Amino acid sequence: MVSTSLARRDAHDVNPVHRKRFAALALGAVGVVYGDIGTSPLYTIKEIFGTQGIATAPQNVLGALSLIFWSLIVVVSVKYLLFILRADNKGEGGIVALMALAQRCARSRPRLVSAIAILGLFGAALFYGDGVITPAMSVLSAVEGLEVAAPRLAHWVVPITLLVIVTLFALQKHGTERIGAVFGPICVLWFLCLAALGVHGIAQEPGVLRAVSPTYAVDFFVHNRAQAFFALGAVVLAVTGTEALYADMGHFGKRPIQSVWFALVLPALLLNYFGQGALLMLHPAAVANPFYHLVPRALLYPMIALATVATVIASQAVISGAFSMTREAMQLGYLPRMRVVHTSRSMSGQIYVPWINRILMVLVIGAVIGFRSSDNLGAAYGIAVTGTMVITSLLALVVARFRWGWRWPVIVLIGAGLLSVDLGFFSANAMKIASGGCFPLALGLFVFALMTTWRRGRALVARTIRQGGVALEPFLQSLAEHPPHSVPGTAIFMTADPGQVPNSMLHNLKHNKVLHERNVLLTVEMLNTPTADADERIALRDLGHGMYRLQLRYGFDEDPDVPATLLQCGTVGASFDLMDTTFFLSRETVVSGHHAGGMATWRDRLFAFLSRNAMTATAFFRIPGNRLIELGAHVEI
Repeated sequence: MVSTSLARRDAHDVNPVHRKRFAALALGAVGVVYGDIGTSPLYTIKEIFGTQGIATAPQNVLGALSLIFWSLIVVVSVKYLLFILRADNKGEGGIVALMALAQRCARSRPRLVSAIAILGLFGAALFYGDGVITPAMSVLSAVEGLEVAAPRLAHWVVPITLLVIVTLFALQKHGTERIGAVFGPICVLWFLCLAALGVHGIAQEPGVLRAVSPTYAVDFFVHNRAQAFFALGAVVLAVTGTEALYADMGHFGKRPIQSVWFALVLPALLLNYFGQGALLMLHPAAVANPFYHLVPRALLYPMIALATVATVIASQAVISGAFSMTREAMQLGYLPRMRVVHTSRSMSGQIYVPWINRILMVLVIGAVIGFRSSDNLGAAYGIAVTGTMVITSLLALVVARFRWGWRWPVIVLIGAGLLSVDLGFFSANAMKIASGGCFPLALGLFVFALMTTWRRGRALVARTIRQGGVALEPFLQSLAEHPPHSVPGTAIFMTADPGQVPNSMLHNLKHNKVLHERNVLLTVEMLNTPTADADERIALRDLGHGMYRLQLRYGFDEDPDVPATLLQCGTVGASFDLMDTTFFLSRETVVSGHHAGGMATWRDRLFAFLSRNAMTATAFFRIPGNRLIELGAHVEI
């Protein structure tokens, strides 16, 4: 990947250095941003006209190609590249960043903020479902070329797919910095091969180019009716991966992503789809695997190898996206703290989350073993993608209304256009629920329940602590009237509520009967922006009598390093010697109880389990263990 700071520069600067940077960003975008959508030709046409698909009559072929053509134009070119990319959160994109931005825009409307949170969390949960289906579907589709090249090797498709997937996940801990350097060139080669194969197919039946007319798409629905609507659920496979355009905006910038799409990716995809369509018009029997039947026999094995590498790259992009989204959700308080490993010293965006990596690997392996073919997986693919597309449109419309100031007639007009397409795709895929679509949907619902349980549980813990706590102002007055014994040094008491006395301070006074010369009540706040500005990072207030209130703020794309930030407090008139500083922290053990306004018992138990297995706050905030005193407490929710 290329660093975020480079991505945000003006790539169209006439300076030769900037032109080189733009070229590097564009090359990186080919591999990372378009890897997923670039492998869609492996299976899209096959799913439309496959064993359970529609008949391969010439009019049907032209109609399906017309639907693919206009889907790529409307969904990718217009919706994402021209509309959604404008809704950036300080240059960052993705469903979680968009949710945070929409909440910030609508903060004066509490009910709307809550609705945005529900939509955003469900969209994020569906993204995890996509993260499971994409590697399984892509790699299976690539390896299935063996069935065309050597049918006797068909029984090796699943074992080879599993070997590729296990290797892919095993390499995650080493990072993608080195391999990432070759992602772009390999994907450029892949798209050039797609285009060449397409031109070869079109040359045999140029009449297929008539499909650019939308009348063929209309005729497709008129003549096939219910079958056409079902086929629409397979057409959407041509636009899977569009969320990557938005999610990776912060790494590459808008203009490189847009330029690469119009200059290389879109033409290559269209040529290949039309080439496959031309093949089916001439040889309907090639419907078993039109992509590989389009490849000359002598090039089959090299193409299978290139396709497998391309699908690994596409899967890598989704897996990396899952890691990034997990960190954002953790920082915003929607997932328990987990260990995050930085795999690159120069690129902060390259991270590895061991827990997520293991869970994804098990689920992807289960999907491959359970479905066993891309045809079967095709029934499961699409529901998560289209659900996320609908939610992205809704959140972007909120941003357009409350941030850009668009008037309601414009919002209604554009919203009706976008949502009619998104909901059409979603409805068509909803028909697949009984035949496999329930898998990613169930996975998404589970992740949604987990995130909402964690968020609600943390709120209940805070409420319980607040109810049993002591307000800060009366406590400060009491200290002024009856000052306790003082010992040299600085004590930092971490607390989530700056208006209350930390339990760790109360326990220290109760048992040790002393306070330090300087006592700092530290609150770490996570913002709904990717990074905190320099002027909002640190806020210090002198409360008198040796007491201070310190607030440290971080964005959801930052790793909170409290000791490092304390060393920067000289800018606000305070200095810290970490060797003369002691950190006090309360560590709550959550137990299930029965309180009004609480959660269901199963959610209480789930939250308690997550709390026990979450990364400790001290490790998360990088508090040195030899400067720490932890005080335990039981909290009943």
